[in-house]
Amino acid sequence: MPSAAPRPRPSPDDAPALHLWVVLARAFRAIEAHAAADAARHELTLAEFGILEALWHKGPLLLGELGQTILVSSGGITFLVDRLEGRGLVAREECEQDRRARYAVLTREGEKLVQRIFPEHARRIADVLAGLEPVAQLQAAEMLKQLGRHAAEIEPEAGPARSRGKRVRAKSAR
Repeated sequence: MPSAAPRPRPSPDDAPALHLWVVLARAFRAIEAHAAADAARHELTLAEFGILEALWHKGPLLLGELGQTILVSSGGITFLVDRLEGRGLVAREECEQDRRARYAVLTREGEKLVQRIFPEHARRIADVLAGLEPVAQLQAAEMLKQLGRHAAEIEPEAGPARSRGKRVRAKSAR
């Protein structure tokens, strides 16, 4: 078997950041699995649960605001609100200031549901995150906010067309 060519290693300056990225991704996936399983117990996706929770805590929200709150695209939020509306948990109301805009509002049934399931969900998340003491949880939250703000200030660099889902054809040598 031929020996593999040596692979480049990250520089000592880059290694901690790459390690942190892997640890963050793995931690997020592990925690998200618990949150998703808890939402599924109530026949909800995690995004649907997020909508119900956001409306319960914040009150009626414009669909665009709701999408930004739970990090879902405008098309995604429309789809999710349609599903929750079909189950009688959410309703749409007109916006008097902008006839094109609609508010998402919890129905009485939606409010009853989230009022019943949110305390259990909060307890489940607290149990999952109990690997850190409450003070450490607050410190981690502050550090991650700082990290997120810094990342948001940096303009994402577009890679080659291939990384954006497009194939780059090699130009033939004619």
